[in-house]
Amino acid sequence: MLSVLRADLRAKQVLYGGDGPPVSLPRALMADGTLAVLLFRCQSALSGLGLAPLALLPHLLNKWFNGCVIGVHARFGPGFVLIHPIGVVINSSVRGGCNVWLESSVVIGDNRGRSPVLGDDIFIGSGAKVIGGLMVGDGARIGANAVVLKDVPAGALAVGVPAACRPGVNEDR
Repeated sequence: MLSVLRADLRAKQVLYGGDGPPVSLPRALMADGTLAVLLFRCQSALSGLGLAPLALLPHLLNKWFNGCVIGVHARFGPGFVLIHPIGVVINSSVRGGCNVWLESSVVIGDNRGRSPVLGDDIFIGSGAKVIGGLMVGDGARIGANAVVLKDVPAGALAVGVPAACRPGVNEDR
């Protein structure tokens, strides 16, 4: 769990460093969203050990202190960053790869028992909704307030309501 938390903090350092060098570890620790990710990682560890009822404690703390709800069985790889956790809602059956970055008020939800699977190096903008049994390919970007109801190919940019994809987005976050 500690190695995953270190990867999460390194990703946050890169994010906050922008185009320059990564920011300091203390700044990354004090940044918005760090407590939310820490509580999520605790809940995931407890759930992974078969202690799902105990995992509800960090789940509730996250809800109360950070205003976000992440399902107890949701899983994300190293480098998970909640840029601003307020309003984030993630279904318990969501799976995400490495380096998934989420802005505020993102909803990643279930539709008819099926939830999204997110690849690696994903960015989801503020207010976006990703709903149903779809795939978001590696390196994809989802624009603010987009409503994604269909697969997003690797490297694509999804924008609009409902979201349409523009291929070949190779820009940095």
